[in-house]
Amino acid sequence: MKNTEKVLCVKRESLPEEWVREKSVVRTDAAAFFKICAGTGHHWMERGVVEQDPSFKQIIPYTIVQTQDGSRTAVYKRKGGEKRLHDLWSAGVGGHINPEDKKGFSDSFEGIVLAGMTRELDEEFVRRPENSPSTFLGIINEETTDVGRVHLGAVFRITAGRDAQFVPGSELVDFQWMDTSALHRLSMEQWSRLTLELISLYDQPGGAPGQWE
Repeated sequence: MKNTEKVLCVKRESLPEEWVREKSVVRTDAAAFFKICAGTGHHWMERGVVEQDPSFKQIIPYTIVQTQDGSRTAVYKRKGGEKRLHDLWSAGVGGHINPEDKKGFSDSFEGIVLAGMTRELDEEFVRRPENSPSTFLGIINEETTDVGRVHLGAVFRITAGRDAQFVPGSELVDFQWMDTSALHRLSMEQWSRLTLELISLYDQPGGAPGQWE
């Protein structure tokens, strides 16, 4: 059956070249990301169509949860709707942006993406801290898999004071906190590996992208 779900997309040709290379791990600030994407003229496309059309990139907010010192990271086993990622470990919670996320934001690309990120977190966690800030880290992209060719990751990080503040829903299978230094031993999805690489860039000396409450 054709997937008629509408998802937020941008045209690949309108994006900076460094964002859509075979492997892209790009540290950038939130203002630059939202300005560039808004300027491309975003589109609402049928997911069943754009899953087969790499001329469009589906925007995916991808959120990693870590302890405040970064020493531990929340991970889970993939078992959701994306069968191509099943049984891989993931350190990111993400999903497509749908028209329902547009409510109250008109054509504000920033507002729509942030609303979609919040909705996805609310769907995946039974409980999470009400005032946990999310920090925008940058962009990830890979062109080596069927999934990667048609998606672009906008990476956010949430830091947690106590593990127990996050209670996972049923789709976050085998949810657990692991030492960040040990994650390389897991069979992880490509985006999680790219996100950890992005975090290593972000945590180097230099300015910090914007924070969202």
